[in-house]
Amino acid sequence: MLIFVLSSGPVALNMSGGNGVTEFILLSFPCPREMQILLFGVFTLTYVLTLMGNGSIIWAVRLDQHLHTPMYILLAHFSFLEICYVTTTVPNMLANFLSETKTISFTACFLQFYFFFSTGITESFFLSLMAFDRYLAICQPLHYPTIMTGNFCIKLVLFCWLTGFLCFPVPIYFMSQLPFCGPNVINHFICDSGPLLALACIHDLGIELSFSIIPSLAIFLTFPFILGSYTLVFRAVLRIPSAAGRKKAFSTCGSHLTVVSLFFGTVLYMYMTPTSGHITTTQKIITLFYSMFTPLVNPLIYSLRNKEMKTALRKVQMSMRILPNK
Repeated sequence: MLIFVLSSGPVALNMSGGNGVTEFILLSFPCPREMQILLFGVFTLTYVLTLMGNGSIIWAVRLDQHLHTPMYILLAHFSFLEICYVTTTVPNMLANFLSETKTISFTACFLQFYFFFSTGITESFFLSLMAFDRYLAICQPLHYPTIMTGNFCIKLVLFCWLTGFLCFPVPIYFMSQLPFCGPNVINHFICDSGPLLALACIHDLGIELSFSIIPSLAIFLTFPFILGSYTLVFRAVLRIPSAAGRKKAFSTCGSHLTVVSLFFGTVLYMYMTPTSGHITTTQKIITLFYSMFTPLVNPLIYSLRNKEMKTALRKVQMSMRILPNK
């Protein structure tokens, strides 16, 4: 239904004669052909490693019965989300490096825009949910098993997915109805709201405000919630009498906070430096960082400091060795 709604936008406009743009040109990273081939190789390797790293965490949680707990269930869903997040942009960017025209259709552009922003919003909700889980586990350990049940955990996961993907359909639909008369060149490697609105023949204040308000609400509601949760967690950890217990708690929370810092740090930088449709090289690199680099390093952050995850990943490695022999 969503694809039909988004794809119907340009068709209706073309029928009315109000839209002369049927595709956009994504400039990506303009550079000599040799450099484009090199970037294609680097980003392909990065994409494959991202899929392998996050896929390994998903498989480890599924394989190891000891990891069938809310914390690791959330981590598995978060890893799947990272795979979706990076897949919204990287395959098209890789094709762009090898393409002479570097075009993307009207419908594909808005679909990429929708899924990229929806998965980004969903990620902020998941980071909040993971912080809430750590708060309950450390600050309310006696009530944790009765509060964070498997059923309640799944409901929270579904809430994150649904909320993240229900934020943008209406604004994006109305943006797709705007007349795009040309030019059709986007100085970016993704279809972003600023460049798209700058290419529209008319400016709709309501649509522009919606794309400012929705991301800002997601950021400024979830980020303080995460900081507040971990402030309470660290206060509780400092009261733990056992040094080993404090070390384990700090290790788990430290991994989460590192991921939060990487994601929100770059997103807040982009939010605090509005583009007004003009994307600089620095802004491209920052976008590349949180859309491609953080999904790559997140599996490393969560696994290197977690003994249970290390053990589960070794089991995955052993099972992969056994499968070919079968």
